[in-house]
Amino acid sequence: MDLLDLLGLLLLAAIGWLWLDSLKAREAAVLAARAACRSEDLLLLDDTVTISRLRLARDGEGVMRIQRIYGFEYSDTGNDRQAGSLVMLGSRVLTIRLKPRSIPSLRVIH
Repeated sequence: MDLLDLLGLLLLAAIGWLWLDSLKAREAAVLAARAACRSEDLLLLDDTVTISRLRLARDGEGVMRIQRIYGFEYSDTGNDRQAGSLVMLGSRVLTIRLKPRSIPSLRVIH
């Protein structure tokens, strides 16, 4: 086995690890998005998240981790779609963003 074969095997192993790690992270992101929507009495539409960005970032201790930003859609009635996002660093969920609900203004009639 020469050096090129060894580098090819290492590259395949790294791609396999990234794929498996991404599957685990996506599953955690779906669970977190579902829990956030449930806590706000919202519906997670399509019951899924989509990756929108992948990069390296440092955590609080300065260790390099993979940062993933996922997007998802939710609804309060099932008839409208709102966009939400979720940021993960490694296997930890950092932030979940849901658009604030608009509260209809009350009209006082005298």
